[in-house]
Amino acid sequence: MPEPLRPLGRPRLYEQVLHRLREYVAANGLGRGDKLPTERDLAERLQVSRASVKQAVVVLEVQGLVDVRQGGGIYLRADTLDGEPVTELEARRRRLPDVLEAREALETKLAELAAERRTEQDLARIDAALELMAELIDSGGAVDEGDRRFHEAIAAAARSTLLADFMRAISGPVAESRRESLRQPGRPSRSLAQHRAIAEAIRAGDPRAASAAMRRHLKTVARVRLLDWTPEN
Repeated sequence: MPEPLRPLGRPRLYEQVLHRLREYVAANGLGRGDKLPTERDLAERLQVSRASVKQAVVVLEVQGLVDVRQGGGIYLRADTLDGEPVTELEARRRRLPDVLEAREALETKLAELAAERRTEQDLARIDAALELMAELIDSGGAVDEGDRRFHEAIAAAARSTLLADFMRAISGPVAESRRESLRQPGRPSRSLAQHRAIAEAIRAGDPRAASAAMRRHLKTVARVRLLDWTPEN
C-alpha cells in the first residue's frame, strides 16, 4: 500500500510564478488583449530567474491563455489566467500521443469507407457540420461542437459498427485532443479548410483521396504546443 504520510512535494518555482501572475492579472483587472510585463521585468519584480518566468509563460501559452509574440511581448488571450493544474497538463501531455495515433488509425479508415458508402443524407449532415463550424469561427466562439459533428458525421457515413464503437470508446480523449488542437492560434480556420477537402473527396466517392485528406488533417491536429513543452522538475 502507498504510504499515506509520505513527504509533501514542494511547489516548483515556476508554479509559484504562475500563481503570482494570476494574482497580478486579477488585481489589476486585466483582460483579453492586455499586455503583461516583459519576462525580464517579471523576473526582476519577482526576484526569480528568467528561466523560471519563461517556464511559467510557456505553461500559460500551452493552455491557450496567453499569446507570446516574437519581439512583441506577452498578451492575454482570456480574461483570466486561471487554468488547469500543471499536474493535469503533464498527464495530458503523456497520453496525447497515444490518442493521436489511435485517431489516425481509425479516422483515416472511416473517411475511406465514408467515400464508398455515403448517402445524400450523410452528405447533408457533413455539410451542416461544416456550416456550423464556419458560423462559430465567424462569431469568434469555440468551434469544438462543429468539429465534433463533422467527425461524427463521417463515422456515421462509414457504416462500420465496430469502428464506430471504437471511436465512442475513446470519445473523451478525442474531445481532449480536439480542444488542444483548436486552441492553437489560427487553427480553427485551417481545420475548416481541411474538413472541406475531406468532404469534397467523400462527396466525389474517392476513398483514397478521402483517406489521404483525413491523414493530412490529423497530422495538423497533432501539431500542438503542448507536445513541444518539456515540464521541469
